[in-house]
Amino acid sequence: MITIIWVSLIILGILFTTLLVRDVLKNKHHLERVSVWKNALIGFVVNFFDVFGIGAFAPQTALLKFTKQTDDSVLPGTLNVTNTIPVLIQAIIFIQIIEVDVLTLVLMLVAASIGAIIGADFISSLPVKSIRLTMGFALLVTAFFMFATQMEWIQGGGTAIGLSGYKLGIAVVVNFILGALMTAGIGLYAPCMALVFALGMSPKVAFPIMMGSCAFLMPFASAKFIQKGAYNRKATISMAIPGAIAVLFAVYFIKSLPIEQLKTIVIVVILYTSAIMFKDAFKEAPLVSVEN
Repeated sequence: MITIIWVSLIILGILFTTLLVRDVLKNKHHLERVSVWKNALIGFVVNFFDVFGIGAFAPQTALLKFTKQTDDSVLPGTLNVTNTIPVLIQAIIFIQIIEVDVLTLVLMLVAASIGAIIGADFISSLPVKSIRLTMGFALLVTAFFMFATQMEWIQGGGTAIGLSGYKLGIAVVVNFILGALMTAGIGLYAPCMALVFALGMSPKVAFPIMMGSCAFLMPFASAKFIQKGAYNRKATISMAIPGAIAVLFAVYFIKSLPIEQLKTIVIVVILYTSAIMFKDAFKEAPLVSVEN
């Protein structure tokens, strides 16, 4: 089954890359006037840290706005299309190098995908501010418990690579909700890390689950932006290629990290995401479709 998922991701990557390249070549005489080098640096930096669970959309948005590399009107499409290939590469690599129970992986991937498809209407009717406040608080609490277990104040965490029984049921339901929340611009990576910890699995298991969840969703969302031409083509290509290279560099570093150091990184990522949730909850900001 892992092989089927892996092959599916490769096929999805080939189809998406073909669609993107064809669109860029078709419009090669009408490409936007942006800095290739500025975009290349942005793409490399944000995707390097994306592998660690930071998420690419928030820092990428800030950097693109600061350097004035794309119009706000095409920013959502640019973000989605740019990061699809790097996310696919993340999923393809981590599903192969990190051992995870097949049933747990498959059910959680399917749950996130279904959540994004049929949960969108319900989630879109909820107040985004309330969602962000709730998620911010939940992540903050999880970070505290992770830190407490590292300091051996309480017993918790775990090394399991899969789930069964009621814990598997909880994982499936929550990942369904996280998939739906992605349609409201709520990133999946940090909450998925928190979920994995709370259910007693190894922090490493979060990586193939969260990356696989996004990898099966983003190509379809991004394809819509490509078909509509609602993205900055030159900026996208300039960021996507270095972004894919950055993923390979980041994978090397994360593979060599001891589990305790990895737990520390996960805590930092969760705290960072919690802070962003609280910050965004108290400001009016446009949503940007699917975010990892």
